[in-house]
Amino acid sequence: MPALAKLLKQKTGPLTAELLLRPNDFGLGKLPRNLETDGTASSVCGFCSTGCQLNLHLHQGEAVGLTPSTDYPVNLGMACPKGWEALAVLDSPDRATAPLLKEFANEPAKEISWDLAAKIFSDKFKKVQATYGKDSVAFISTGQIPTEEMAFLGSFAKFGMGIKHGDGNTRQCMATSVVAYKQAFGFDAPPYTYGDFEQSDVVILMGSNLAIAHPILYQRLARNKRNPDIVVIDPRATETAQIATQHLAIKSKGDLPLLYALAHCIIREDRVDHDFLREHTDGFDDFADFVKNYSPEATQEKSGIAPAQVEALAKLISDPTKRVSMWWTMGVNQSHEGVRTAQAIINLCLMTGNIGKPGTGPNSITGQCNAMGSRLFSNTTSLLGGHDFANPSHREKVSRILEIPEENIPREPSWAYDQIIDGIESGKIKGLWVIATNPAHSWINQSKFHKVRKKLDFLVVQDMYHSTETAQTADLLLPAASWGEKGGTFINSERRIGTLKQVRHAPGQALSDFRILQLLANAWGCGEMFEKWSSPHAAFELLQQLSEGQPCDITGIQGYQHLDEQGGIQWPLPTFNVQRSTPNIEASPLERSTLDVRRSTFKSERRLFEDHKFYTPNGRAKFLFDPPAPLPEPTCEAYPFTLLTGRGTSAQWHTQSRTNKSAVLRKLYPAELLLDLHPEDADRHGIADRDQISISSRRGTITAHAHLTTNVSPGEVFLPMHEGSTNLLTFPAFDPHSRQPSYKACAVKVLKTP
Repeated sequence: MPALAKLLKQKTGPLTAELLLRPNDFGLGKLPRNLETDGTASSVCGFCSTGCQLNLHLHQGEAVGLTPSTDYPVNLGMACPKGWEALAVLDSPDRATAPLLKEFANEPAKEISWDLAAKIFSDKFKKVQATYGKDSVAFISTGQIPTEEMAFLGSFAKFGMGIKHGDGNTRQCMATSVVAYKQAFGFDAPPYTYGDFEQSDVVILMGSNLAIAHPILYQRLARNKRNPDIVVIDPRATETAQIATQHLAIKSKGDLPLLYALAHCIIREDRVDHDFLREHTDGFDDFADFVKNYSPEATQEKSGIAPAQVEALAKLISDPTKRVSMWWTMGVNQSHEGVRTAQAIINLCLMTGNIGKPGTGPNSITGQCNAMGSRLFSNTTSLLGGHDFANPSHREKVSRILEIPEENIPREPSWAYDQIIDGIESGKIKGLWVIATNPAHSWINQSKFHKVRKKLDFLVVQDMYHSTETAQTADLLLPAASWGEKGGTFINSERRIGTLKQVRHAPGQALSDFRILQLLANAWGCGEMFEKWSSPHAAFELLQQLSEGQPCDITGIQGYQHLDEQGGIQWPLPTFNVQRSTPNIEASPLERSTLDVRRSTFKSERRLFEDHKFYTPNGRAKFLFDPPAPLPEPTCEAYPFTLLTGRGTSAQWHTQSRTNKSAVLRKLYPAELLLDLHPEDADRHGIADRDQISISSRRGTITAHAHLTTNVSPGEVFLPMHEGSTNLLTFPAFDPHSRQPSYKACAVKVLKTP
């Protein structure tokens, strides 16, 4: 039994800081002879979901530089500005280096020991639960930490602490795609491989500024030798739109009417794949009847696209001689009707047979480095391994594998992120634990978060920096190690599992989230429950067992070394042998579609649904649709502009808690906040380029400088999402199916300041 596991079994005395602050032996085994020698270690980047691999060059055991890996099947020797600066952001002076306790709101936080921090964490949250009930404590997780840590976090919080409500910041970026795939395919299953960028004849990019948000994927597209048609559908003339073969400048949130008009044209001209529809889908006839009223002429006012353009695009994407892939990101997901919009994309791919083949697919590109790990293993709204909290057999399986009492597993999913915030406002949630995310900056209608925070009895923030907007308001701050200072795995957009390595010591007393969770579990009194979680690798083996029989089955992976040897491995990779954990069952769609996969022989890139068998009970994909809904907050005389938000530059990332620590990255974006404004609108309002202006919504007012550009259409303006004040303006609308916030459209007014 590992030394720490033995210690956890002892009922006398907590884990000690002396034990926890030893060099990290919970990484990936013996690493590049770990932090003792010169050499090179490989690690997946910790910024976006692309999942590039970096070679980290060590001197006397510490990483001193990096270069992109040339043979990794994701980035093929390329890196974006954020990847090149991945080490620089670790050395910032505002790193959290010791637990900080703020006993009184008007007094500065003071450093305390880890043992005391763990005791206060336990005592305070238990007091909240004793006073207000078990469900009065919630947690908000992340897509930024390794899979093993987020699974441990979700397990400790729900099975150990008895917390029912916990969600992740992936709700803000990927919930729409999760629900769209689940409802249409039976599981959250992005079907593609990055190789499809290079094998398509037609590439549709919808709400995706690929060149800025995912520059390495744009470079993969640039490697396409098939002379593809690249069509960008976006309200703005983004960097990607300007290098595409065609740009359709739709009206803000005119995407769903446009997609229905495309389906109308394809069905009217009988350009559908009848054999595929008959054999592999349900609901097409109802969908065909539904879109009869969505002609290009009928939808033009809402979409902003001329009928001739719609007809031409419909012919292009239904050409049976062409491979068509359709890609989307936040421009679709962050919408009041994002799920149905994503499913309208799925519908187009199904009706034309563009799925399960090279260069095809309805392909959602993820946001954060480990959002896919969060979607499968965070134990928030889905039970570990993509299981269902409400399914008794799923609860029994998790209970058996983890050796925890089944009654500790909730029987229903958590509230979504916005419902947790509402729960704080209503007084139902009185304790909150925030891990590796910054909601005081990123939450929609930001001022609401600041107001409801005051209603909490106790707020714990676990982060690598003490300076984030959320950390500044914490009652207790737990200093966490970052990427580069711990080991584990990430899962990228194309379902590829890759390893990250510890190549630096965390500063001061900062600990990996994994070690923090061990300490907290012991302080809570449930350390024995998590004895099997002795290291990230041990946790990974548990996740493999939990995945067995699921569409995301990864039982065929033979440890971290196997992942490194194969250049990462896309799920699924099951092991099929004589001994089965659930014998005598009929072959599942997963087994039918992956029987050629074995431990020793598999392709570097594997797409899903090659045999057109889906994860629904009958193995058929579903057509889903609803009428378009009006904008939640349309423009009016008082607020005549529609505000769009999105990625600012490739050097910026989310709330910039990391990227603004790099002097190099700061030089790659404007030093001042700029509002993109069309020259016609500027002229009407007497605004010149770089004038100081105010932007107001019904929720707040901020100031910026005008940037006159035809990249936006008249009546629309744009702000980068990374600016801390942008979300003072955004309108809190949510997709009814995914509960994802709609960051992309709200009504504002723009005035020149005196």
